[in-house]
Amino acid sequence: MNWADGKGTLEAGGRALEWRALGPSPLEAPTLVLLHEGLGSAGLWRDVPARLAEATGWGVLAYSRAGYGASDPATLPRPLDYMTREALQVLPEVLNAVGFQRGVLFGHSDGATIAAIHAGSLQDHRVRGLVLIAPHFFTEAKGLAEIARARQAFESGDLRARLARHHSDPDNAFRGWNDAWLDPGFADWDVSEVIDYIRVPVLAVQGTDDAYGTMAQIDEIEARSYAPVDRLDVPGAGHAPHLEAGETVLPEIAEFVARLQRMEEAGPEQVA
Repeated sequence: MNWADGKGTLEAGGRALEWRALGPSPLEAPTLVLLHEGLGSAGLWRDVPARLAEATGWGVLAYSRAGYGASDPATLPRPLDYMTREALQVLPEVLNAVGFQRGVLFGHSDGATIAAIHAGSLQDHRVRGLVLIAPHFFTEAKGLAEIARARQAFESGDLRARLARHHSDPDNAFRGWNDAWLDPGFADWDVSEVIDYIRVPVLAVQGTDDAYGTMAQIDEIEARSYAPVDRLDVPGAGHAPHLEAGETVLPEIAEFVARLQRMEEAGPEQVA
């Protein structure tokens, strides 16, 4: 890939994946790697990449996982451990393809879980920190009920039409996510053990009115993490506080990134 092009496709996980990049290349500065939610894509971050690139001076990469945006379709049904497979098999190939040198994984919802699994399972010393927005580490009845309502909206409402504006194959995007979460076997899904093995600083962000998850997910990070955790509860925000309350959340992310950079410049012994 050529970072200077600003967008294109890369090969990872046996698929062609859409990517978009802003700011300096990985050879010139650290990189923020954005991992989208269960119905997201590279484009659905809206103006967040541009705002973060300006605020941090870092490069920002967003990519669409298989089945999303303009990326190749995913094979359905997705396995119930699809987030673990993305974290351990696909994300490393993405990072290698873009020439990732050092930086932060910034994930939202499913993307936050993928980022946490990557950091807690692999010794990837290029990853110096995590920004986790509305992560999932275990299922909650509240979230599953909301996902069931999303299925109704897709099948009999306007959700499919809205997704079609952002995904080449809206059925593949929706079914890959929704069918996995509503599979009876998914009720026992729990990856919270990965938190025990994260060794880089974490900024954990959760909207207090998130319909898909409760503050228990952030409590789990604080209770189990060996690494330092900064917690940001966003009053009144739902599942996407970086979009709903960007004026609050994005400066906190920029300061977290700046602090990591100051620690690194102070010397290796200062890096958690």
